[in-house]
Amino acid sequence: MFWDRISPIYDLFENLYNRKVYTGTGKKVAELIEPSDEVLECACGTGAISIYAAQKCRKLIATDFAPGMLRQAAKKCRKYPNVTFRKADITHIRCRDGRFDKAVAGNVIHLLPEPEKALQELVRVVKPGGKIIIPTYINLTKGSASAAVKFIALLGADFRRQFDLNSYKCFFEEMGYTGAEYYVVEGRMPCAIAVITKTM
Repeated sequence: MFWDRISPIYDLFENLYNRKVYTGTGKKVAELIEPSDEVLECACGTGAISIYAAQKCRKLIATDFAPGMLRQAAKKCRKYPNVTFRKADITHIRCRDGRFDKAVAGNVIHLLPEPEKALQELVRVVKPGGKIIIPTYINLTKGSASAAVKFIALLGADFRRQFDLNSYKCFFEEMGYTGAEYYVVEGRMPCAIAVITKTM
């Protein structure tokens, strides 16, 4: 699997190319988390967001489909006893409805063939009034692709779609998620963070 193969070098690549955004995204997500929260993180990767979320929340269950990524994340977060790591599929989350206060899915929505299934699952597992937090790298302008996106695609990543900020907002609105809040972590390859509040 591609993500297993690159898991040992993923942090190095991100920190060399886009460190400000890579760390800034985790910090911004953590600002949206309360100390009493039980949080689900899907597609946790090497734990770039997990390590900041763990410092804020009561409990974090961090999941990924790639065992190699989970191993890297577990190493990074080993000093936080409130974190549990599990292999899981974001489109079929094995837990009861309304369990979590927050659900986070970072930099995965653009890779999925059926992102609507992942969004439905994220909404399902969050309590009414809870938040679904979805950070995704964006291009600076419509139709452009960053050097990093081109490089990772050459290595074998399967990008199903790319976004600028406007198309990212439209993506959620077209699936019926209106009223979302958006934050942008600026840098070489910016990250847009969509925050959807579950209303019922």
